[in-house]
Amino acid sequence: MKRAIKTDLYASPAPLEWAVVVNGILYTAQIPIDARGQVVEGGIEAQARQTLDNLRHTLQAAGCGLEAVTQVLIYVTDRRYLATVNAIYAEYFQAPYPNRAAVVVAGLAREEMLVELVVYACVE
Repeated sequence: MKRAIKTDLYASPAPLEWAVVVNGILYTAQIPIDARGQVVEGGIEAQARQTLDNLRHTLQAAGCGLEAVTQVLIYVTDRRYLATVNAIYAEYFQAPYPNRAAVVVAGLAREEMLVELVVYACVE
């Protein structure tokens, strides 16, 4: 049975949950928004940090931490952003690192978004 993880992240009017757990696996997608639902300013560095902070918050709400992450799918709107995202990502994760893929896309749901993460984690 699927259960939603309740977080303190912005309550989106879209029909979505920030995270759900099924059979011990947490599924989440994180974007660079603040508590008001606004995409943070400051370029790719600020957006990557906000997205990873939102992920950390979501995992804590589920009762685990970044060490529970098994896979990350990184979406960026410009290949040049990957070096910055990698550097910031390395501040949040420690070895053994999650399995990961990075994809360059033409755009994300909000035009001003430069990065989005889709994440899978094991939870108890």
